[in-house]
Amino acid sequence: MATWGMLSFQDGGSPLMEQLIFFHDHSMTILVLITVLVSYIILMIVSNSYLNRNIMEGQEVETFWTVIPALLLILIAFPSLRLLYLMDEIEGSNLTLKSVGHQWYWSYEYSDFIDVEFDSFMLPDDDQIFRLLDVDNRIVLPWGVQIRVLITAADVLHSWAMPSMGLKMDAVPGRINQVTLLMNRPGLYFGQCSEICGANHSFMPIVLESVSVDSFINWVSSY
Repeated sequence: MATWGMLSFQDGGSPLMEQLIFFHDHSMTILVLITVLVSYIILMIVSNSYLNRNIMEGQEVETFWTVIPALLLILIAFPSLRLLYLMDEIEGSNLTLKSVGHQWYWSYEYSDFIDVEFDSFMLPDDDQIFRLLDVDNRIVLPWGVQIRVLITAADVLHSWAMPSMGLKMDAVPGRINQVTLLMNRPGLYFGQCSEICGANHSFMPIVLESVSVDSFINWVSSY
């Protein structure tokens, strides 16, 4: 989860988030190199007083500053397109979770089981372990399993976001969107509604508890 003063990403809890972090580092490396080079050139131009009035054109220089930026854009575009298609990839899922946004809480349905559904409200301040992030009913899902998450809304626009999983999908009334989720390890992951949906928009946290398959089966059996 994010903490005060945290400047980096949260630890990736899914292969998708790890790929997003890798792409960010890749892009930032290129951007820093460009910034340093351009700053050096500007500094040299400002501090250098030599002039050549006979230079009207420079084919080599123009070729250089056309080809090199094009290559840099390709180095950024190809990984970006790969990641874009990876985010939209929906493989055969082993489990389906349906998330419905309301003003101002979430409700969840486990479509593969009978009568496994519940509403998830934010806990009062006195009962919260993490302020504005804890809920009375957490999502429980097994890690290492391909999961399909169906997302919709019952009233207004919402957005189901889980930063440590690299997921953010709009919840639109009358429409069902879907994302795929695969968790790397057990743990507790936090998210929030990321679309302004009214007065209590800030009080719609999402808590995902990642457990082993055996623990998940026991949880479903005891529900």
